[in-house]
Amino acid sequence: MSDAPFPTLPTGWEPTRATLHVYSRAIGALPQVHVPKHDRWWHISLKPLPIGLVTEPMGLPDGSSIFARLDLRTHEVVLESSDGQALRWDMRSGRTGTEMTEALIEALASRGLEGEYVRKDFENDEPTSYDEAAATSFWRALTSAGQVFSTHRAAIGGEVGPVQLWPHGFDLAFEWFGTKTQEHEEHGETKRLAAQLNLGFYPAGDAYFYSNPWPFDAGALLGKPLPDGARWMTADAGGFDGTSLPYSAVAGDPAGAERVAAYAMAVFELAAPTLTE
Repeated sequence: MSDAPFPTLPTGWEPTRATLHVYSRAIGALPQVHVPKHDRWWHISLKPLPIGLVTEPMGLPDGSSIFARLDLRTHEVVLESSDGQALRWDMRSGRTGTEMTEALIEALASRGLEGEYVRKDFENDEPTSYDEAAATSFWRALTSAGQVFSTHRAAIGGEVGPVQLWPHGFDLAFEWFGTKTQEHEEHGETKRLAAQLNLGFYPAGDAYFYSNPWPFDAGALLGKPLPDGARWMTADAGGFDGTSLPYSAVAGDPAGAERVAAYAMAVFELAAPTLTE
């Protein structure tokens, strides 16, 4: 095995990524119903742990708790409770996203948890396929990204969110919050939100790392030098307002973790002053 923290993702790994994406939406549908709502939606995210991508725990009527996970070591979707009971579904079985979610909902109902699920968030009847080697490469890349993010998160201080994978987009990220605020419309409601800077990893297509300040002060930021391989992006050019670093720029590089860390810190040092009062 290469010493590089970020392996080259297999050329044909997209079907496996798509399967992991729909299965992450499957397990993410459960805490949306059974975990108290967090105002930043952290209750529906998956946390990267050594045992896999894990939901928030959900309370059971008998006083125990239960959580779901994508276990990329055993290649299973697992529903496990604090009393030691576990149900497992093989991710190589070809179940659609809809079938996987309905199996999970039925299993929760057997433990006394029922609710109104948001079906549009998980229904997907496309065939699935899964390659163990591709999934293992991805898990190694995601684990390395999570370690870099956690180290960076501790270094920058201030108010920060958890490192988490978002089921709807299938990207790993965390946010740092500035002291400025700005009005933002969400679901028809105008809110005043804290300025923020994220750091993330998006594995689909031409995979990349990103770090994007909001609000984006183009006059203060565009054109400022970034580490080798990284570049500024703008929504006007068909992308997003922020920065990106191609995953290919660090894949296979023994110094890949250091390069991602340097990229993250460079963007933070440039953007943070624009997000604080």
